[in-house]
Amino acid sequence: MTVLASALDTGGPDYASHRSAMLEKLAALDAEHTKALAGGGEKYTTRHRARGKLLARERIELLVDPDSPFLELSPLAAWGSDYTVGASLVTGIGVVEGVECLITANDPTVRGGASNPWTLKKALRANEIAYANRLPVISLVESGGADLPSQKEIFIPGGALFRDLTRLSAAGIPTVAVVFGNSTAGGAYVPGMSDHAVMIRERSKVFLGGPPLVKMATGEESDDESLGGAEMHARTSGLADHYAVDEADAIRQARRIVARLNHRKAHPDPASAEPPKYDPEELLGIVPGDLKTPFDPREVIARIVDGSDFDEFKPLYGTSLTTGWARLHGYPVGILANAQGVLFSAESQKAAQFIQLANQRDIPLVFLHNTTGYMVGKEYEQGGIIKHGAMMINAVSNSKVPHLSVLMGASYGAGHYGMCGRAYDPRFLFAWPSAKSAVMGPQQLAGVLSIVARASAAAKGQPYDDEADAGLRALVEAQIESESLPMFLSGRLYDDGVIDPRDTRTVLGLCLSAIHTAPVEGARGGFGVFRM
Repeated sequence: MTVLASALDTGGPDYASHRSAMLEKLAALDAEHTKALAGGGEKYTTRHRARGKLLARERIELLVDPDSPFLELSPLAAWGSDYTVGASLVTGIGVVEGVECLITANDPTVRGGASNPWTLKKALRANEIAYANRLPVISLVESGGADLPSQKEIFIPGGALFRDLTRLSAAGIPTVAVVFGNSTAGGAYVPGMSDHAVMIRERSKVFLGGPPLVKMATGEESDDESLGGAEMHARTSGLADHYAVDEADAIRQARRIVARLNHRKAHPDPASAEPPKYDPEELLGIVPGDLKTPFDPREVIARIVDGSDFDEFKPLYGTSLTTGWARLHGYPVGILANAQGVLFSAESQKAAQFIQLANQRDIPLVFLHNTTGYMVGKEYEQGGIIKHGAMMINAVSNSKVPHLSVLMGASYGAGHYGMCGRAYDPRFLFAWPSAKSAVMGPQQLAGVLSIVARASAAAKGQPYDDEADAGLRALVEAQIESESLPMFLSGRLYDDGVIDPRDTRTVLGLCLSAIHTAPVEGARGGFGVFRM
């Protein structure tokens, strides 16, 4: 039998301690998500509703099929910055008329939906996901354009938004824009470059320059309606393909557009999937609060894969990396999961072979991170850890099957790269609240700086200030600790969201379904030179 046996003691003190630590982190995460849901706050939400308008998430809820899931992406964008958490934009994947779509919605309660640098990064990431997975894009538009004080960070890279829309269309991926309010200046190109545009009577305002700018530029007197109203664009300019009487009608028309797209998935959805044998609730008690303490990733795998059924690959070789085959919500996957944290030569070679096998079989890969990086030391350097680690990173870099990454615990150093971190273009990357990621652990990094400073002082024949050193180490440790936390990293869009461990199976299942909208094909050769 290949059903995983669990050794997790849910009645023991370790489990209780781990669960308590995770719940505390989840409570802090919920508080930050609440900020994103609040948008611009009660004052601006009330003002928006008084105008008879729906909020961004209410528009999405009406758009997607009843009782279908919506996987929100990057909800903590801009966390830790001077901008509102969420970056005045909601993005995610939802099902519209049975079709999985990438949906974006401006939040007009945050500075009128104006785009700041994090809004741009979030929107570009959404377009990247749509392109890679061939998901139709629906833009729910209501934005005053760029946040002008930060234009220096928006204007030049912002042109990629319009480039993306044209490339999506050229690739046969449908794009739909529904304009609920302002779509001005550069924002006018969103409906202008989308395949389908819906505008709302007396609500939509689409123009390159509003009345004040036109007055300044040409001296012409004009008003919103004649310059860029929905009726003008429907009757005169032809920019509006569909004319709606209100927001509900606009959303209805957007759903009908999607229903007529004739957009098909490359792979049919699996007929059924057996749930895991173990309770996902138990995922809360697996990862220790102290990430120096190892844990068995098979306990996680047993609670996310179908039937807890896992065929392990090379179980007796390179044992600090668990690899094997499973199904998740009916989709075949190969899984690479760190066990004891450190990657040695054997683990690296095992991973490279496993990745090649997945590519031969066209099977997506799931990376479950808990690694402090590749092993260092004279014995390991002489044993070839550099070339073996490079072999693993080579395989990850040139693999063509879709990759999904979940940071469960530590994800440090080049181990983050070998396990398909953000720079290696995973289709999706999520983190648990317990995750940490940096060039190395805070204590190690502070210690390295201390050793270097001490050696420098000795080389110059100068005395070393141990008291100042202790203060510097404490300062560095605090900085690296804060910068390695998942909310900090998620705020910079280094992941697609921080998720509750109990939702891991559902989140990965939604991602796998989206991935299978596009063809899944592995590399047949095409890897770089493997140094033997």
